[in-house]
Amino acid sequence: MRLFLRHALLLLCLSAAGLSHAACESGLAERMHAKLYPKRPLDERLAACKVWPAFPGRSIVVLPMPRETTDKGAKVFDLEVLLIQRPDNGNTERDTVIGRLLQPEALDEDATTAIQDIRIDTSRYVLASDARAFGVRVRYRGSSAPSSPLASETVRLYVQHGSKLREVLQEIELDHDNGGWDSTCTGHFEKLRTMLSVGKSTSNGFADLQLSRTLVQSHAQEQEDQGCIEKTLPAKFSTVTLRYDGERFKVPKSLLQQSP
Repeated sequence: MRLFLRHALLLLCLSAAGLSHAACESGLAERMHAKLYPKRPLDERLAACKVWPAFPGRSIVVLPMPRETTDKGAKVFDLEVLLIQRPDNGNTERDTVIGRLLQPEALDEDATTAIQDIRIDTSRYVLASDARAFGVRVRYRGSSAPSSPLASETVRLYVQHGSKLREVLQEIELDHDNGGWDSTCTGHFEKLRTMLSVGKSTSNGFADLQLSRTLVQSHAQEQEDQGCIEKTLPAKFSTVTLRYDGERFKVPKSLLQQSP
């Protein structure tokens, strides 16, 4: 029982911590939304902004715009990803969009899965001498009972191409936590963690991507004497290489984002 309580609490802590990354305190997301989509709603809770340290004066903005909720309670989001050049003098009226991409129906949530937060990833994704990518990470959580803790984190990668942004890595799952237990002892839990990095080899002009994955599984079983035996299995390690085909990185189906 203690094992699964710890896992459930960890999920709650991760979810709460992630919310702080999504806020656009400067109001940049709201200003861009008002300028580009004045007649469409914006989910301000999920909107994300971040300065891109690799390029002075540039910021990345993600605008999640919900569509009408379906009869079954599902919500679909169009995603506008913006690259903004900001003036040195801080005059917000001169913020200029230098790259953008609208992705219709890019995200969705339903009665069992909700979007917890959206974060911008400015790690050193140097794919070529003239191509540096940034990521958009989405954390999902399951809205099921505490006895079935669920969470998932995904990433997409984008590069600038002229006045546009181009998605070179579709949404893939990096991390997940899932399991189930009977609220007393018996149950199972699975934790996947993935490190995304740029490899040394190249394919069609872009560096390959390396996914270093660690999977840890554990289970607990109630004993006849009312005791609870917890066991963590040896970690499983694997590496996946993603290669660029000239348009985007080819992704095996097993890595595509799955509902928690």
